[in-house]
Amino acid sequence: MVSADKPLAGKNALVTGGSRGIGKAISLELARRGADISFNYLRSHGAAREAEEEFAGQGAAVLRHRANLADDAAISGLVEAVVGRFGKIDILVNNAASGVMRSSVEITEKHWDWTQSINAKAPWRLAALASAHMPEGSRVFNISSPGSTRVLAQYFPVGVSKAALDAITRYMAIDLAPKGIAVNGVSAGFVETDALDAFPDDLGIKEVALRPTPAGRAILPEDVAKVVAMLCSPDAEMIRGQVIAVDGGEMLVHR
Repeated sequence: MVSADKPLAGKNALVTGGSRGIGKAISLELARRGADISFNYLRSHGAAREAEEEFAGQGAAVLRHRANLADDAAISGLVEAVVGRFGKIDILVNNAASGVMRSSVEITEKHWDWTQSINAKAPWRLAALASAHMPEGSRVFNISSPGSTRVLAQYFPVGVSKAALDAITRYMAIDLAPKGIAVNGVSAGFVETDALDAFPDDLGIKEVALRPTPAGRAILPEDVAKVVAMLCSPDAEMIRGQVIAVDGGEMLVHR
C-alpha cells in the first residue's frame, strides 16, 4: 500500500548493474521507498547474491538476473524475465557501464565497439523494449557522466558513449512522451566506487572523488540514488529530457 514512507509501493524497478556502486545505492533507495527490484549483473555472483539479500531486507520482492548487455538477445531476455515475474516495468534505470581508458589515438576498434554497445546501445534497446510494458507515469533514467560534456584524460570512448546517452535521453523523452513515460538523465560526478579503479593512478581521479566539492563534502552513491528516487515522484512529471548533474557544484569550478 502506498504511504508517506513507501511512495513507490506497487512499483517495479529494473536497475542495470544493480549489484554494486551507484546501481546498488539506487536499488536500495528505491526498495526503501517501497519498490520491488529487478537487477542484472554479469560477473560477480557473490556480490549479486549479497545485493539481493539487502534489497529483500528492505521488504522488496527481488529478481536477480545475469545478463550481458552487449548481447541483444540477453537484453530481450532480461526484459522478458522481469515482465514474466512482475508483469510490468514502472522504473528503468540504465546504470550499467563499461569501457576502456584510452585516448582517441590509442583505442582499438574492438574496444570502441564494446564501450558504445554497453553504454549507449544497451540503454536505448532496453528503454525501447521495456516501454511496451511500462504503464503511464513510468520513468526511465540514464546514468551519465561529466565526461559527456567535458574532456577527461584517457576517457575518450566512455565520454563519447555518455554524450550519445545524453542524446538518447533527449530523443526518447520525446518519443515516449505520448505513452506517458518520462525520460531523464542523471549525471553522477566523481563518486568513490569500484568504477574509479579503471582510471590510471597518475590521473588523480580518486583524489578528486575524495576531496570536498563546493557543497562541502565528497559525493556519495546515495546522493545520486536520492535524486533518481526524487524524480520518480509525480511532482517531477514535467521534467523531461533533462540531464541533472549531481556533483556538489564540482563541474562549475576549475581547479
